Amino acid sequence: MKSVDAHLADILATVRPLAPLELELERALGTTLAEEVTSPVPLPPFDNSAMDGYAVRAADIEQVPARLAVVDDVAAGSRELRAVGQGHAVRIMTGAPVPAGADTVVPVEWTDGGTVTVTIDRSAPAGYSIRRAGEDVQAGEIVLKPGTVIGAAQLGIIAGVGRRRVRARPLPRVVVLSTGAELAEPGTPLQPGQIWDSNSFTLTAAVREAGAEAFRATTVNDDPATFLDQLDAQLVRADAVVTSGGVSMGAYEPVKQALGPLGTVHFERVAMQPGMPQGFGVVGEDQVPIFALPGNPVSSFVSFMLFVRPALRKMRGLPAGFPETVEAYVIGALRSPAGRRSFLRGVLADDGTVTPVHGQGSHQLAALATANALIVVPEDVTEVPSGTAVQVIRL
Repeated sequence: MKSVDAHLADILATVRPLAPLELELERALGTTLAEEVTSPVPLPPFDNSAMDGYAVRAADIEQVPARLAVVDDVAAGSRELRAVGQGHAVRIMTGAPVPAGADTVVPVEWTDGGTVTVTIDRSAPAGYSIRRAGEDVQAGEIVLKPGTVIGAAQLGIIAGVGRRRVRARPLPRVVVLSTGAELAEPGTPLQPGQIWDSNSFTLTAAVREAGAEAFRATTVNDDPATFLDQLDAQLVRADAVVTSGGVSMGAYEPVKQALGPLGTVHFERVAMQPGMPQGFGVVGEDQVPIFALPGNPVSSFVSFMLFVRPALRKMRGLPAGFPETVEAYVIGALRSPAGRRSFLRGVLADDGTVTPVHGQGSHQLAALATANALIVVPEDVTEVPSGTAVQVIRL
């Protein structure tokens, strides 16, 4: 059997980061920046008030209460030049330019709120409540570097430096396709011998959680020709394809029967539990990566976490490898087959312990739904006593 590490290495050697595109800001959320973003001007571009109040000279309010003449108002967005002389105050709103001559802003709460004259009850040092030009960013300064995932805050600074578009790697478009004549659409009555399709919903959600766009395709029966027709129809919108089912050693394995003869998709036994049967390769003129995952619900989900998620990270232009692990102490003894790396479902607690869930079968989706971690048992370990330190993958 092929090792988990070797299978992942082959996958990561095959997939490539998506080519960068010029994206409108509305389409950039979740994408990966592919250029340096700099500011053409200082931010803020001018001294402005941090709150509503009065722009004054600090020397005029050293002795309080102080009574000053209110000579003008200045609102945010004002373009008119204003000045403050000795003994004068200008009413100012948050974000408004600080008038010439003023060196402090007194919050309105420290005053009587006057509009002709104002009484100020507390003194304030020079610079109080003033946002200085360039305080956040200097002109020409780099605000974001390539490889940054664009979230809400990153979008804010891109817009804040005046950019309407940004060069970034787009979200991978992933088609999810489940196979099996036994599958029924959730919400429809079950016929004899049928189960409701859960894999396509699980994997579609997992794709989105991994930072990619997901398209759930209609399930396919056990006919290889029908599978190929559906796959061909989906490739036009796919940067990657994820299938579940049809990859084992049985007589009705449509994915294996359809893709095996192409010579570009390889089906192998990987030394892991759950998820031993795996298929991976490329299809179509554009050499689209395809992940042929096993059909048991837990097997397909664990396989996604180990192989597909790292591949999607690489396609997004992010560091990719075996999922990060943390150390925890297991509560209860564990058993694992020799020669296979086990990924047991467990609940990781804040105290650094992890407890296996009840129900470790590859079909037991309800048990998986209660877990928040995978407990990793190496290939050369068959028994893990309670209290042993183990490596854990957070879900």
